[in-house]
Amino acid sequence: MDVDSIKRKESQNGHSGQMQDDQKPKATVLQKNVGLLSGISLIVGTMIGSGIFISPKSVLLYSGAVGPCLLIWTACGVLSTLGALCYAELGTMITKSGGEYPYLMEAFGPVVAYLYSWTTVMVLKPSSFAIITLSFAEYAATPFYPGCTPPAIVIKCLAAAAILVITIVNCLSVKLASYVQNFFTVAKLLIILIIVVAGIVLLAQGNNETLTNTFDNAAPSFGAIGLAFYNGLWAYDGWNQLNFITEELKNPYRNLPLAIIIGIPLVTVCYVLVNVSYFTVMTTTELLLSPAVAVTFGDRVLYPVSWIIPLFVVFSTFGSANGSCFTAGRLAYVAGREGHLVKILSFISLKRFTPSPALLFNGILAIFYIMPADINTLINYFSFAQWAFYGLTALGLIVMRFTRKELHRPVKVPIVLAGIMVIVSCYLVLAPIIDKPELEYLYCTIFIFSGLLLYYPFVHAKVNWARNIMRPITIHLQLLMEVVPPEKID
Repeated sequence: MDVDSIKRKESQNGHSGQMQDDQKPKATVLQKNVGLLSGISLIVGTMIGSGIFISPKSVLLYSGAVGPCLLIWTACGVLSTLGALCYAELGTMITKSGGEYPYLMEAFGPVVAYLYSWTTVMVLKPSSFAIITLSFAEYAATPFYPGCTPPAIVIKCLAAAAILVITIVNCLSVKLASYVQNFFTVAKLLIILIIVVAGIVLLAQGNNETLTNTFDNAAPSFGAIGLAFYNGLWAYDGWNQLNFITEELKNPYRNLPLAIIIGIPLVTVCYVLVNVSYFTVMTTTELLLSPAVAVTFGDRVLYPVSWIIPLFVVFSTFGSANGSCFTAGRLAYVAGREGHLVKILSFISLKRFTPSPALLFNGILAIFYIMPADINTLINYFSFAQWAFYGLTALGLIVMRFTRKELHRPVKVPIVLAGIMVIVSCYLVLAPIIDKPELEYLYCTIFIFSGLLLYYPFVHAKVNWARNIMRPITIHLQLLMEVVPPEKID
């Protein structure tokens, strides 16, 4: 039975569109189920993970004093907003899902877009998913092992279970995944509100010693400032998440830029105020020595209910992992649709209208990534690649101002913003390599370009034997998962 036969049979049975007597069947494409609130929740919920609760000390360490630290947190928020505004122009000009992928395709052609999808689908997205769930598992398991560190096997099994649950939720329903995202975003904003209000009360009571003379002895080097920005921008990572699901966004011309304008400044205000609250309780030395800053804050301020801090860190990491899974599946789906990955990844569930093969693929890779001893090393070395693609995307915006003048631009940002993003991205790519050159960066670069070994025979040349091998595998997986190729909508 071929693809067309399956789709005709399902249509005759009334299943393909979940058709009612007075309704037309839905096309087998991703449905526009994500509204403005869910879009803001996706941005905020993915950006705010465990970092602001666990270890904001890196920015303080490299900035050298409280004043520069708070300025850098603010500046990182501004830079993230500028980058997101550039993405707002791209997302309303090219209304395709997949984040940077369709923009790189339009600006630089299929090779650059393929290298982006290869690197992101195979390493960046699943390893990030794995790291977030490992943080979730560590905080979820800690109460059951008082006075000691939970065994690694327990943490990894719990992380794998979280990956499985989140993947299943995203495969079942876009609306269900959005409800989960909205709930956990509200939860993390609630604990941030508690920390901020507690900080304001402490300030009103005169606990402002750390916040006086905040620029004393602040003489960070140029390189140290760059590393402070690097760590701060890592905490803001996720500002581009909405561009991965543009095709599912209701009224993207309005909701995409509006969600960005609301979501990222909201995160910036939260980050700055939370850091101010930390400084009302801890000196700079105490903050630098704290293994988990928010937990230390809770122990000193919220006792005897300080347990709510680790509980809400669990909520926060789970919500961030859900957002990561949600967007990662869309990139694999779009790359499969364009022929840059195996076709089965572009198939959609007939009954649930979710890209379930792409979501399952990302989840399986994430489970593999939780097995190594130190996954953080992997993502640290590959993070320079992420900023390389950010810079290329901003450069693509500049290029398309000249090469694709005919494209409609509902949102048009000053070209200087894209130029700033290109310069910042170049610095963030080169800074860690120049500051501490290591062979691992070379290995990562070799891995990225090794994708070309697959691109030319399987994508560019389209060798017949590869198709003959994949065709029966695709058909069997299609029947097993009840998925079909997306319909083309004009």
